Amino acid sequence: MPGAFETFWMGSLASLLAGLGTGVGALGIFLLKRPSARAEDGMLSAAAGIMLAATFFSLLLPALAQADELTQNRLLAVCLVAAGVLAGAAGLFVIHRHVPHEHFVLGKEGPDTARIARIWLFVIAITLHNFPEGMAVGVGFAGGDVANGVPLAIGIGLQNIPEGFAVALSLISVGNSTARAFWVAMLTGLVEPVGGTLGAAAVSLAAPLMPLILGMAAGAMLFVISDEIIPETHRRGYENVATFSLLGGFVVMMVLDTAFA
Repeated sequence: MPGAFETFWMGSLASLLAGLGTGVGALGIFLLKRPSARAEDGMLSAAAGIMLAATFFSLLLPALAQADELTQNRLLAVCLVAAGVLAGAAGLFVIHRHVPHEHFVLGKEGPDTARIARIWLFVIAITLHNFPEGMAVGVGFAGGDVANGVPLAIGIGLQNIPEGFAVALSLISVGNSTARAFWVAMLTGLVEPVGGTLGAAAVSLAAPLMPLILGMAAGAMLFVISDEIIPETHRRGYENVATFSLLGGFVVMMVLDTAFA
């Protein structure tokens, strides 16, 4: 079994490589032209589907399993994860109410004292989702079980590919340049090695917090899907396209999450 120093660096490096999967996915936008309104709603909805599947298969199911193992009590485990979900949603709600932002279609909302990009709540949610994934990789390696850490890192890296593509597509759909969309998508993935390093360095502290952190990331993503993306993609007459695009994104991410879990 590798020593503590070796597993720390292995966990940190593995989480970095997994995070770079978002950049690999974001490269796909360089092959696209400026999308139509119909395509914009479809792409945003596909991104929502990817987020929705990731919420359940990458966040909530692992959180419930870890909480059950930690507490040895099914009801307490569910309550712990539920508290994380509500806390994550509440945190993003506060951001939504007090930070100026713009909806994809409705336009600016919030205080007029400053302006930020339209899509930042979406980017924040993806970033929150990537952080605990990186921690999971770091904790896996820090436990000394390399045989478990390697496939975990590979699986997360593969599922990051469509997530990076979804983030970049969403940014393009609201007027960002291709280059900016790529780099922002890449940066959302680079949060993973931060989480991985922290998880590997403080496994005794990070492991017990994982169910709560995963639940908070799930709550943040569910808030954005329900409050931002779905309403905005059902306002221009392309509801059917949006609905089936969401389902398509969900199925793709479900396959990746379960096949490479």
